[in-house]
Amino acid sequence: MDKVALRGLLRERRALITPESHGLNRPTRQGRRAPGLSQAQIDQLLHRAPDTYGRLESGRYGNPPADLLEDVARLLGMNEQEWIALWRYGLGQDPPHPLNPSSGEEIPGVWQEAVDGISHMAYIHDRSWNLLAHNSAFAALFPDGRAPHNTMRWMALDRTARSVLTDWENAWAPFALPHLRGALAADPHDETLKQIEKEVLADPVSSPLYDRAGAHLHLDGDERPLHHLALGPGWVTLCAAQPMAAPGARMMILVFHPGERRRHTRTPMLRADTARHP
Repeated sequence: MDKVALRGLLRERRALITPESHGLNRPTRQGRRAPGLSQAQIDQLLHRAPDTYGRLESGRYGNPPADLLEDVARLLGMNEQEWIALWRYGLGQDPPHPLNPSSGEEIPGVWQEAVDGISHMAYIHDRSWNLLAHNSAFAALFPDGRAPHNTMRWMALDRTARSVLTDWENAWAPFALPHLRGALAADPHDETLKQIEKEVLADPVSSPLYDRAGAHLHLDGDERPLHHLALGPGWVTLCAAQPMAAPGARMMILVFHPGERRRHTRTPMLRADTARHP
């Protein structure tokens, strides 16, 4: 537990919530000048015993329960980054789930500008693999320059994918399908993913591969064969990152190297002591 950081986070958020917004009066007792809800008012609004919130904010509440953290986060209007910080400062671990059901479904619009500025193929999908943003280099991978609405459905089921993703049955499907399993394990109620799984299980080609899908969930640095409609055969190296505001969403950059043969050497790992500096 990081008591100082926890206290700072909670005080900052608490100061932004006016008592009047919850039908309460601002405390007028002498000596209290702190803005926002009082600690006692938070206990009142959350129907908790006196000093419950005070113990949390001061760091005196060892191992606070998840339902208390969630109630406090919702009352104080925390975003996903603050929700993660609350768990890290209070329990020393990441939360088991996003705070809001819509998390992972949207990203700030500036991400489209960021993706447009990348020369390699690049796109961002939400937690259900629905496409949120992509650049023209990625669109050029598809017939008529039209990127699919859902990249997982395209990889797993689309007939075009099986010609673009070279050696699909061995080099792509065994690595893509475990991600569908993993996402459903994390959120079994995701309707989009449930529908994709249903379609995969009904597909005579994908179904046996899905049944045999292992636990491979690694993406970063993987190199796989690909036949680019405009550039011809080659290999792509996958680079994966996550927008901080959207848990479960992912940005993918596909670095394309033309040629039938795979590169014999991989790029070295980057470390702070070997990275290039201006």
